[in-house]
Amino acid sequence: MLLRILDRLEEFIIAALMGAATLLTFITVVHRFLVNIPVLYPFLFPIRLAWSQELCIYMFIWMAKFGAAYGVRTGIHVGVDVLINRLNDTWRKGVVLFGLLGGALFTAIVGSMGLKFVVELMGTDQVSPDLELPSWIVYACIPLGSYLMCFRFLQVCWAYWRTGELPHHDATNVDGIEVTSAKAPIAIGEA
Repeated sequence: MLLRILDRLEEFIIAALMGAATLLTFITVVHRFLVNIPVLYPFLFPIRLAWSQELCIYMFIWMAKFGAAYGVRTGIHVGVDVLINRLNDTWRKGVVLFGLLGGALFTAIVGSMGLKFVVELMGTDQVSPDLELPSWIVYACIPLGSYLMCFRFLQVCWAYWRTGELPHHDATNVDGIEVTSAKAPIAIGEA
């Protein structure tokens, strides 16, 4: 139950950040061009959107950190497994578990160093240039995203150890759509 909530929260955060950043970028670009129309100039010129670029950058960074954890959970990260697939099952399982545990260790170290950095930033008055957000809020995505990614590595590692299955992404699968039959491709000249 808690894992399902975490999964949906992770997906919601990624989608919301991506959607909000896209919408804000669109509004900023439209504003930039509409302000040059003489009739609209008096209404749009007082509206300042200089902060929007900084906010979009922060939203995309947060989205990328949580998206990396989502990628581990769903198996969409790029991997080169040509050599690993040639190993016998015992060696393959050991190498894959080593890789997953190595990923968990690395992200735990990055998360811990990020947490130390964020805690030290909390004691300062440092703020972002345009939004004047406390810098620790901006950088909090490092420990949060890294610890979530570490958890996802451990989650995949545990499932692989028990079942021998790794998550894999099926690009043809769409939630809510069921394919009953597939048509054979038409050869050139058979139309």
